[in-house]
Amino acid sequence: MRSGTRELKSRLRQGDWDEVTKVVPWPIDQHMNPSRGWQPSEHGGDIHYYGQLTTLNDCVYRHMYQSRYVLLNDIDEIIAPYQHQTLPQMMDVLQRQNPKAEVFLIENHIFPKSQFEPSGRFERPRWRDVPGINIMEHIYREEPDYRIYHPSKMIVQPRAVEQTSVHSVLRNFGQTVKVPPNVCHIIHVRVPLRGGLTKEELHEDKRIWGYERQLAPNVDKALEKAGLLI
Repeated sequence: MRSGTRELKSRLRQGDWDEVTKVVPWPIDQHMNPSRGWQPSEHGGDIHYYGQLTTLNDCVYRHMYQSRYVLLNDIDEIIAPYQHQTLPQMMDVLQRQNPKAEVFLIENHIFPKSQFEPSGRFERPRWRDVPGINIMEHIYREEPDYRIYHPSKMIVQPRAVEQTSVHSVLRNFGQTVKVPPNVCHIIHVRVPLRGGLTKEELHEDKRIWGYERQLAPNVDKALEKAGLLI
């Protein structure tokens, strides 16, 4: 286990992403009619929201004896440490501070895609015609409205989880810890949740820029493989 962890860290440092990235196919639509929305009364279907709950639990059990931690978050949500350079460093500290904890809740923070960093330093001409969002251009963060329900995503020790949902674990062993947002929170670039806020009412948050050296060349590599760059 420890040897495998060292090998994984070494690969990541070397940028060998192909060796450590694996996408598990989920052809659920070949077997049943999945719901295309989260509200059952509106979207129907044979299984809720593309089988999201099933995929999360499958991920936990699939990696139960392979990984010390599993991140349960969407592909457009970046769980970013703010007081540590890397997530492994952060988790080592959090685990020492909370030795009985096995579920760590991470707040979701919205970065409105309608607000752009003004200097244009991260504009990439090669990406101009690529569908999607250049997350490096969005550094303004909404303050969550804590008066209403504010969802989290999770980092879990898979062997301690018996059953999970999307924003919380339903059955587990050990304790659950809510990680303070100044230690770690999710960077989620999307439509604003609090649409009435002006740029002056948002918080400047440039944490994503700390990943520029690794992120930009690997995005280029992925786009080239996908045939999206000329």
